[in-house]
Amino acid sequence: MTSTICPDHGTFARRFGGHVVRPGDPDYDSARSVWNAAVDHRPALIARCRTADDVAAALRHARESGLEVGVRGGGHNYAGNAVPDGGLTIDLSPMVHAVVDPVGRRVRCGGGARQADLDAATQRHGLAVTGGTVSHTGVGGLTLGGGMGWLTHRCGLAIDNLAAAQVVLPDGRTVRAAPDEHPDLFWALTGGGGSFGVVTEFEFRLHAVGPTVQLGFLFWELARGGPALRVARDVADGLPRDAGALIAALDAPPAPFVPEAHHFTPGIALLVAGFAGARAHAELLAPARDALPPLCESVAELPYIGLQSMLDEAAPYGVVHAYNKALFLDELTDEAIDVLTGALPARTSPLSLVPIFPLGGAFADVDDDATAFGGRRSSRYAVNMDAIAPDAEGMAADRAWVRSLWRDLRPFAADAGSYVNFMTDPEPDRVRASYGARKYERLASIKAEYDPDNVLHRNANIVPAPRPA
Repeated sequence: MTSTICPDHGTFARRFGGHVVRPGDPDYDSARSVWNAAVDHRPALIARCRTADDVAAALRHARESGLEVGVRGGGHNYAGNAVPDGGLTIDLSPMVHAVVDPVGRRVRCGGGARQADLDAATQRHGLAVTGGTVSHTGVGGLTLGGGMGWLTHRCGLAIDNLAAAQVVLPDGRTVRAAPDEHPDLFWALTGGGGSFGVVTEFEFRLHAVGPTVQLGFLFWELARGGPALRVARDVADGLPRDAGALIAALDAPPAPFVPEAHHFTPGIALLVAGFAGARAHAELLAPARDALPPLCESVAELPYIGLQSMLDEAAPYGVVHAYNKALFLDELTDEAIDVLTGALPARTSPLSLVPIFPLGGAFADVDDDATAFGGRRSSRYAVNMDAIAPDAEGMAADRAWVRSLWRDLRPFAADAGSYVNFMTDPEPDRVRASYGARKYERLASIKAEYDPDNVLHRNANIVPAPRPA
């Protein structure tokens, strides 16, 4: 958007119901910082919203002033889409409420809630919904792209448990989107990203989980990386409904459950979370341990909220530079494993890693067209390639490594599509490939109805379908 008039930000700030932060304010630098330290953007205005009316007022001021709009939930987006240079950030961080109905097994949470906020509220009642694997991730951005985590295999994606949403549209209207109200908009929100409106409240269906779960950590050194990935794949392929798993190529963390002698050792980790008790969990780990004895291992019972936050230190907020690409694989074949293990020694930063999310289970129960999710439900693995470094110099080398590994793995994927939450560079062709032509066209038609001017385009953008002549 462009403007030929001088915007009156002062009048807006005085009349705004929330709190406006501008360049020069004492809290400006903290307000514009996001998870990825490589992002150093300077918005003209940051509108911290407490209500849906605040969001509508901010959108109206952006339109009148010709300001580009970014929406901030948890600020975890790799590209820093929440903070447009010279634009207006709609900051939902004050909207962190999470109200639980334990009888009806529902929760309503604010658009600025982080995973830790949601988990803390629901776990008081022994309930949970699928969320991310890092607790300072924003619920909003995670959900609108799909939302996978430890409970994907047991409960499906976050969007598979979405019951309704309160949405502020770019024209300022506030609507409720649900299967029986604005059903087209509701469908678009189930994986179509943040292109359609600003979600100020989510309502999820909940499941009985916790308060404690089992976690097994098995680690093999990189010299046995190929056999280790094959063993981990076999465990993931046979995973029962009451379990979740994560496979990761990484350096062993300096954590209490890793012997000090093995800290920072490059290798392959298999993490298996069990939700059906210690005995069932032990039976899951035994075949992997017997097939290939790990270099080190740890098995423990821990609170569910501990499981949800255990990877926080691997992704510290605002202090590392990050870049990623991803692919869906129908199978983790031996040939794909050979490509992965061949590329791993070229990493230069000890923080860079390849987390592999097994799918299947409840994820696969949902029909492809039932949600707008940008991926086929027949996919068995989401492979994320993460370059993470403490500075720009280290990032340059591992960004090139990620791009090279993605090119080499691409032949093993059905298409060039990706989980849109794992897309630092949301190029139009990759966004379209992620949704597929038919689903993308449906999303574009919905976009044309709810945001015909593409106000909300700083995301894995759905371009509005052309208007009839």
